[in-house]
Amino acid sequence: MASGRLIKLLIFELLEFATFSVPTLVIMEQFATAYQRTRNVNERTYYWLIVSCSIAYVASMTLLIWVPVKVLLYKKRHLYRKIKGWRPVMMMCVVLTTLPCFIFSIAVTEVQKVINGTADVLPDTLPDLPVSLVISSLIVTDIIEKLRVYPLRGYQKSNEDKHIHISSLQQMKTVTEQVKQNGESPASPPAAKPPETSQPPGALPYSAIPVLTGPQEPSCDSGILKTLSRRDIRAEIFLWSFLVWSDTIEMVRVAGHPNVYKTNWLYPIYLFSFISLIRFVFTPKNPLLNSLGVLLQDLPFVFVRLSLIIVLGTITPALGLFKNVLVTLSYVYFNYLTRFRVFSSFEVSPF
Repeated sequence: MASGRLIKLLIFELLEFATFSVPTLVIMEQFATAYQRTRNVNERTYYWLIVSCSIAYVASMTLLIWVPVKVLLYKKRHLYRKIKGWRPVMMMCVVLTTLPCFIFSIAVTEVQKVINGTADVLPDTLPDLPVSLVISSLIVTDIIEKLRVYPLRGYQKSNEDKHIHISSLQQMKTVTEQVKQNGESPASPPAAKPPETSQPPGALPYSAIPVLTGPQEPSCDSGILKTLSRRDIRAEIFLWSFLVWSDTIEMVRVAGHPNVYKTNWLYPIYLFSFISLIRFVFTPKNPLLNSLGVLLQDLPFVFVRLSLIIVLGTITPALGLFKNVLVTLSYVYFNYLTRFRVFSSFEVSPF
């Protein structure tokens, strides 16, 4: 009987291969159908030629790249441990699957416009299946790559629970040290002066910075509240994996608006949407991920959304523009501007 670890491996590998191959086949089939409509309906030569090319592409990429990389990752574990900061599986999905899908999604409309000489022959709305399928495949692959290090059975606490526990222990240790210091005799020798650290001019030393307190969190240690307060990091992976993709999903869905895909606005939207997906190639705890998120997604989306709102109106929500602007400005301010003298003074809220 197969072990649970083997079953988990097989399920994950089958799901990842499906997310790698199915989107390309579906998008290419839609391109073949759109191209066939511009030709003789009774003749299906072009349709089957495009479908066969898509099957050949998926088969060749699977045999030449997907399978060798997968075998290398499992057989040569020492090489896999040397890969730092990025994920090979996400790289293959973004480059070999998402990029062709975006290209042929544009080609579905462009081919019809070129052959018919006008954009009026295009439907009022583009089908939602291609966009949802491509992004959903990337999300599933992202979730699987994050879940690999966790067992699917047994209870697993979230990282935030561990952080709260460690912080509580540190606070208890600090309070204990303060009580001991207050209980010492005045004649005791003074403590050694801590070494000075480089700080911005005008900034308070870390020991002099007052502790900020906020509303107290409720204690759910018994009864129904304890049951409702359970948190598992594996469930949070699913939650946050969908949330971090929401901005790109909304941007790609804007391409389905008739004022966008019937014009040249389709190109910058798909281009910057694909650029924003590159950041998911990096590992979730990569120190560069925050800056890459701003540089590859929020900052470009500010200009794209602002241009769309100015030219075409609010076909993209103003909330998305507000989010991109606020994230970009807050990242620059708290990470860089606060190091200058004019922004380095520490202020404490009275509440």
